[in-house]
Amino acid sequence: MGTKRTPRKRNSCFSFYLAILLFFGKMALAEIRYSIPEEVKEGTVVGNAAKDLGIDITSLSDRRFRVVSESKEGFFEVNQNNGALYVHKKIDREEFCHGSGACLMELKAIVENPLEIHYVVVEITDVNDHSPSFPEKQQTFEIAEHILPGRRFQLHTARDPDAGINTIRTYTLTSNENFEIDIRQSDEDKIPFLVLKKPLDREQKSKHTLLVTAADGGKPPRTGTLNVSIIVLDINDNRPIFSQEIYQIEIQENVPVGTSVFQINATDPDEGTNGEIEYSLGKTLKKVVYETFELDKLTGEIRVKGAVDYEENDVYKLDIEASDKGQPPLTGECRVIIKIKDINDNPPEIEVTSLSSTVSEESKPGTVISLLSVRDKDSGVNGKIIASITSDVPFQLQPSYKENIYSVITKEFLDREEVSLYEITVKATDCGEPPLSNFKTLSIQISDVNDNSPQFSQNPLQFYLVENNVAGKSIFSVSATDKDVNDNAAISYRIMREGSQNDILSFLNINPSNGHITALKSFDFETLKTFQFHVVASDSGTPPLSSNVTVNVFILDQNDNAPVILYPVSSNGSAEGVEEIPRNVNAGHLVTKVRAYDADIGYNGWLLFSLQEVTDHSLFGLDRYTGQIRTLRSFTETDEAQHKLLILVKDNGNVSLSATATVIVKLVEPKEAFAASDVKSSSKADEDNNVTFYLMITLGSVSALFLISIIVLIAMQCSKSTDYTSKYLQETNYDGTLCHSIQYRSGDKRYMLVGPRMSIGSTIVPGSHANTLVLPDRRITSEEVRTCFDFN
Repeated sequence: MGTKRTPRKRNSCFSFYLAILLFFGKMALAEIRYSIPEEVKEGTVVGNAAKDLGIDITSLSDRRFRVVSESKEGFFEVNQNNGALYVHKKIDREEFCHGSGACLMELKAIVENPLEIHYVVVEITDVNDHSPSFPEKQQTFEIAEHILPGRRFQLHTARDPDAGINTIRTYTLTSNENFEIDIRQSDEDKIPFLVLKKPLDREQKSKHTLLVTAADGGKPPRTGTLNVSIIVLDINDNRPIFSQEIYQIEIQENVPVGTSVFQINATDPDEGTNGEIEYSLGKTLKKVVYETFELDKLTGEIRVKGAVDYEENDVYKLDIEASDKGQPPLTGECRVIIKIKDINDNPPEIEVTSLSSTVSEESKPGTVISLLSVRDKDSGVNGKIIASITSDVPFQLQPSYKENIYSVITKEFLDREEVSLYEITVKATDCGEPPLSNFKTLSIQISDVNDNSPQFSQNPLQFYLVENNVAGKSIFSVSATDKDVNDNAAISYRIMREGSQNDILSFLNINPSNGHITALKSFDFETLKTFQFHVVASDSGTPPLSSNVTVNVFILDQNDNAPVILYPVSSNGSAEGVEEIPRNVNAGHLVTKVRAYDADIGYNGWLLFSLQEVTDHSLFGLDRYTGQIRTLRSFTETDEAQHKLLILVKDNGNVSLSATATVIVKLVEPKEAFAASDVKSSSKADEDNNVTFYLMITLGSVSALFLISIIVLIAMQCSKSTDYTSKYLQETNYDGTLCHSIQYRSGDKRYMLVGPRMSIGSTIVPGSHANTLVLPDRRITSEEVRTCFDFN
């Protein structure tokens, strides 16, 4: 740091200091000058002010050596020990001094005893501690693209607080084709200008970004930058341009209305309204184009407006114009070709060319009943059709020589009785993805031929007829069915009389239309138990067909016969008899046995005996089943010699029929009894022989009838597959009473008509006649008729 003495001029405060010096009797003696750079550290020694001013160093403290300045900051202080002037506070020249001239700081060094004031001038020299700076970091210019070269544009001027060589020396511009920089000197400032050296084209480059650099003269130099943006303003010098002159797109048919199918885009390098584009369809297009598509004038989006049907139009050609909004507007054109892609949206159609709605059941296989044609509006594989019959019917499709033409023919013989109406479902399916199908149903009625004869529900038929029927009334009916229809199923009935030796047929009549059979006579079970005949059923077809059925009729018994007393019988035919017994017989002695017979069977022929009148109930007892009269005790002397017994014999029919017999019992002495017994035995033997003879004749006749019935039933049983037997069995559970029983089978039931005593295992069929019982199924291998008598 340099130090020198120089006389200084008095300033405006000189008079003030002079007054002080005169007052104290002293004056300022000297002035020294120092020079230091700015920004030195605190404590840096500027110079030894005491030594340079000639002040004794040892007296500095006593004389209160100090420095004062006009600045309140107190940048400098002195060391009273050695008199050195040092920096008390860091100094920024740019804050303390403005401008580029010398920066001086005046200090007054004061000592007392005696008072002295010395001037110390410190020059603060500049260092390059500031970079150039622009008032703004960004500067923007808008320049129209038609501005001619040479136009100047003033840039912001940079500022540098440093002075001298450290201030701004130059401006530079980044390299570019369109601009250069020019500097104009104005007083102490350098003013930069941006100069256009080449025309601008906004369409090539709409914005230019430049960097202006200001550099000072320091070593090394410091710089500051300014970002300059050049926005090129547009003029309408470009027309809208499409990327292609012709666009080709493909869409599927049936796209929904409003669907965006394509978006065209024209570009206009201009900007603003010059670059704003509106789109429009050409004015000479086909009407169908305007009905099918619409164009958004702002976005260029092509949307579906109406139905898109490949079958109507497979291609559409759209001429499109793009216009900007410049003055005058410029336009560009392009063509959009929209090809429609077929989808499988049409099901096949089935057309019936001809149809025979009625087909005879005797038609041979291969008979043509219908002609069909199928078609599909779609194309390609979507229009290929496969036809078939889906229902399980005796018909098939036969393709013709021409594509999509088919014949419906029979593939087997038909049977109207099995199926009279066929619903033929024809299915046509295309080969699209997914495939579409259509169906057509043909109703075919099968006409009848007379190929079925009337049939009876079963053969033979069994009917049960209660005896004593009313002559002339219907007794039962037969019915046959015919699977044919109309006249072929109209059945008439007749009784087969040809070659029959059965006289009973003359008493039977049949209604030809309904099969009701009428008996012209009343039948009697006791004389006729069963008979058989044949009924023929014929249809009215051409030729007529017929079948016959065997009818077995079983006569059922009624209780129409009263019991007949066989013993006792008097000579005049009345049921009276006299029995003589010894008086000395014991209890249980058999007095006699009342015998009776009933022509009916079953319950109707089951006889019970009872005592209606008796002189002494304690003497005689009657067995209700056998008719035996026995003594109940021994006779006494007081018992009467003659007793009268009135016996009632009745059957078990619903309405019981009865007969009575009178037995007179006489008590005789033993010798008289033996004699009477011999006489009676001889007369009785004759009587019994006569009775037995007549009885044998009766029983023989009945047995003959039973035998004939058995033979007929056996023949019927052998001629049918069902388990049908007719058995006449003897019931052995009886004692002393004329009895008989008939047992036969029908289907899964066994019936038995019983005489006086019934098997314990028998049960009555509910709702049946009283003389018909159902037996447990005990199979008996033999068939026999047993008629028994027990006279004991």
